[in-house]
Amino acid sequence: MTGNSSLRAVASLFWSGNRNRLLAGALLSLATVLCGIALLGLSGWFITATAIAGLSLATALAFDVFAPSAGIRFLALARTASRYGERIVTHDATLEVLAELRERLFRGWAVAGAARAMAARPARLLFRLTNDIDALDSLYLRVLVPLFSAAGAAVVAGLALGLIDIRLGVASSLFLLAVGLGVPTLAARLARRPARRRAHALEVLRARSIDLVRGQSELTMAGRIFAQREAIAEADRRLAEADDAMNRTETGVSITLGIAGAVLLAAILIFGAELAERGYISAPVAALALLIGLTATEPFAALRRGAVELGRTLTAVRRVGPRLGAQDSTPAINAPNAARTSICLKHITAVHPGSVHPALKDVSLQVGHGERIAVIGASGAGKSSLLAALAGEMIPVGGAVSSLPSVLFTQRTELFNDTLRGNLVLANPASRDGQLHAALEAAGLSRLLARLPDGLDTMLGEGGAGLSTGQARRLALARLVLRDAPVWLLDEPTEGLDRETANDVIARVGWFAAGRTLVVSTHIRREAEGADRIVRMAQGRILAEAHRGTAEYNSLLEGLRPE
Repeated sequence: MTGNSSLRAVASLFWSGNRNRLLAGALLSLATVLCGIALLGLSGWFITATAIAGLSLATALAFDVFAPSAGIRFLALARTASRYGERIVTHDATLEVLAELRERLFRGWAVAGAARAMAARPARLLFRLTNDIDALDSLYLRVLVPLFSAAGAAVVAGLALGLIDIRLGVASSLFLLAVGLGVPTLAARLARRPARRRAHALEVLRARSIDLVRGQSELTMAGRIFAQREAIAEADRRLAEADDAMNRTETGVSITLGIAGAVLLAAILIFGAELAERGYISAPVAALALLIGLTATEPFAALRRGAVELGRTLTAVRRVGPRLGAQDSTPAINAPNAARTSICLKHITAVHPGSVHPALKDVSLQVGHGERIAVIGASGAGKSSLLAALAGEMIPVGGAVSSLPSVLFTQRTELFNDTLRGNLVLANPASRDGQLHAALEAAGLSRLLARLPDGLDTMLGEGGAGLSTGQARRLALARLVLRDAPVWLLDEPTEGLDRETANDVIARVGWFAAGRTLVVSTHIRREAEGADRIVRMAQGRILAEAHRGTAEYNSLLEGLRPE
């Protein structure tokens, strides 16, 4: 996806469903700027007119102080209200868009293929979901809204000054637009490279710091701990250099806009003095023009940081945009055509990304409703690959897969730094507390739940810290129960558990899998004993199948590891 396509994908997400609030926020920002200009201009006119009126008793008595005072008070209140409304509306709309964007990106990277690619570099996935998305708020809050307000202020200021003198209005408006938009544009170009370097350095710094914290033992044993520290220091140095370059650019923008504002103010002062001397305008009107010019440059100062961070924002757009526009190429797994069939594989061949040897070669298998299959074989035989193909996580390059909806129970239990309830509802977001309690009881965790002071609201640490290995596997089993799929795919479900816990988990799986189709990948006897059929694999092929009650079945079962 090109840069323009990525920008359109991100912009469409901002625009769809939030356009009313986004427009309202921009209009409120413009109203705030215009109220500020009008407030300062009217205040200057009022002070000057009051001073002149006070020179004589007659003019003092005739001068109306109430209307300008009311106008000043109204503008002050309107400016405060519009600023408050602008902050509420713009930030609320932006945060809602960013929340939706995080969900869409997470779902996009969770599809087959993309998930494996990102899992190889988890720091990159974390950076995309945090810093890159956070950088996108500048696109609206620090670029588009200030740009709209500044351009609107330049036009309105030109119209106001044009009522005094058309030449003054046109010249001031053109000068404001040329300098106010040109300088930030130039700054954005100058800051583009440092912004990209900063984003890359920050990502590298975080990744290396995480590697240092998590791999201290391995780095120390390999004698690489000091090299890793030096690598972190180098990334930090590059980050500091990029920050310095961006700060210098931002300072340059501030100085340039300050000089431009002083030039405009001096020009209005000279031109206004000349008009007042010729009698075309009064002194209060000259003061009004001067203060309009003074405040008209202020909205462009808000573009200062947005212009400098535009490079970072566009970098984030290029990173996340392609995933927004990409479509999941994973083919849908259709239900089998044959009656009473849950799974049907026809001559499938599958290859892991980057591998030259197929993980599955010409595999055919048919499983009936409620049938229980044990898939056995040495490590690397293709057992896990077979389950991944059934679950849709590995896309075959040949053959056809059809299956009823399935759920995969992997060797690794993924738990998150969240509440017990939060970890459970991942399986079924619509689950109520009663269902969660029933699932925990089914998995043998009811006693644990009774001991927890906060019940379902008990926080778990990262990776399920606070739970034993057996409790973590039981929690994963509770998720399996909540998912309620007709096909269960279990990949070595009791690996790493003690004998008592393993036997209990197997018994509970057998009980709650009643009526479901069960496919278990295993090399342990206890996991295969309840199977209706045993399938033996080697080098990605099915070499043998045996039904319960046959001599071959008993022979295959006896060849498995006892515990």
